[in-house]
Amino acid sequence: MAREDILVKPVISEKSFAGAESGKYFFWVDSKVNKLQVKEAVEKGFKVEVTDVNILVQKGKVKTFGRKRKEGKRSDKKKAIVTLKKGQEIKDFAK
Repeated sequence: MAREDILVKPVISEKSFAGAESGKYFFWVDSKVNKLQVKEAVEKGFKVEVTDVNILVQKGKVKTFGRKRKEGKRSDKKKAIVTLKKGQEIKDFAK
């Protein structure tokens, strides 16, 4: 898989920007990837050293739609929290 297929996009939030100051970067990733694939994609794509990768699955909410109250479910998302070696950073994180 290419880096674009593994790392879908960065997570843009206050918490993610606060984590970036301490060397932790948050990415939405493909639901089929593992920690090693995320580590390789970040190291090759941004030319940094990764020390740790944590992954969590955010379950999709069950929602009701329309007047007839049809139920639907949003899709699950997978988020990776990547910790870089001390002193390194990703310059174009939010782009």
